[in-house]
Amino acid sequence: MPLVCLTDFQAYAQEHLSKSTWDFIEGGADECFTRDDNMAAFKKIRLRPRYLRDVQEVDTRTTVQGEEITAPIGIAPTGFHCLVWPDGEMSTARAAQAAGVCYVTSTYASCPLEDIAATAPRGLKWFQLYMQPDRQLNKQLVQRAESLGFRALVITVDAPKIGNRRRDFRNQLNLKMNLLLKDLRSPKERNSMPYFQMSPIDSSFCWNDLSWLQSISRLPIILKGILTKEDAELAVKHNVHGIIVSNHGGRQLDDVPASIDALTEVVAAVKGKMEVYLDGGIRTGNDVLKALALGAKCVFLGRPVLWGLAYKGEHGVEEVLNLIKNEFHTSMTLTGCRSVAEINQDLVQFSRL
Repeated sequence: MPLVCLTDFQAYAQEHLSKSTWDFIEGGADECFTRDDNMAAFKKIRLRPRYLRDVQEVDTRTTVQGEEITAPIGIAPTGFHCLVWPDGEMSTARAAQAAGVCYVTSTYASCPLEDIAATAPRGLKWFQLYMQPDRQLNKQLVQRAESLGFRALVITVDAPKIGNRRRDFRNQLNLKMNLLLKDLRSPKERNSMPYFQMSPIDSSFCWNDLSWLQSISRLPIILKGILTKEDAELAVKHNVHGIIVSNHGGRQLDDVPASIDALTEVVAAVKGKMEVYLDGGIRTGNDVLKALALGAKCVFLGRPVLWGLAYKGEHGVEEVLNLIKNEFHTSMTLTGCRSVAEINQDLVQFSRL
């Protein structure tokens, strides 16, 4: 039976992955309210289609940080892809390159950055960084990524401490005993240490430290995890280049707003001074359209990419990306949008139900 929507890929992955791996991917923080609300919030938004427009030619292309992509859909940073498919992030990078979209590679990738860059040399890649307590290690990671052709630096700001993920606690999940994360160790350590010792994320990193990052790299800096106008205004003040409105897929702090509900506030606060993106809860082409109508420049997929990877590796990720790109094309056509530039807030309304 063909897989015809993202939830079909979800069902396949649940059936074929081990319980601990599935729980790691699907789990949220505490009661998982925010994880579930990310999707439910999209259903409170209705579309307002416009008809009798010439939609024979519909163009889904757009740009992020000046780079053209085939559709405003990218791959969010998620770690440990080798848990799902043997080639891990290399398969993901090849699929993103084939689909012509941006792939944000996680600090906790299970493949070295060099291998990811080499396997998809023409693909648009950004590097996501969890700030480590060792500043020299951060500098090495950033400069390696820049030298390998990664085009932007995505700093995750909503994880000064890992959220309370009950499923992982119940499963006694110990990722450092499953994977060897080579990017977070020096060359000497890579040869001598049998397992990656997961160092804590630097919980002291704050706004004033952004100037240090800007001093060691020419890459545009994008902050991932902003949910409020106050932090969006500070991002403008500190001259970053973009924001990803995100609640970490509901995996960090439970009971925060769904990403789509926080988007309008953030977009209004930046006043067009930087690009705003979104992740969390995107499951259909209509969801992509709604996010763009409310001001997102691009959306990023997290869990659905891992479902595709579990299905058929690189080709499964390609199928996921092409499916939602095709759905988005249909959504644009049926609402009368001939280009991404024509998508605006008049296309949506919030349901009173």
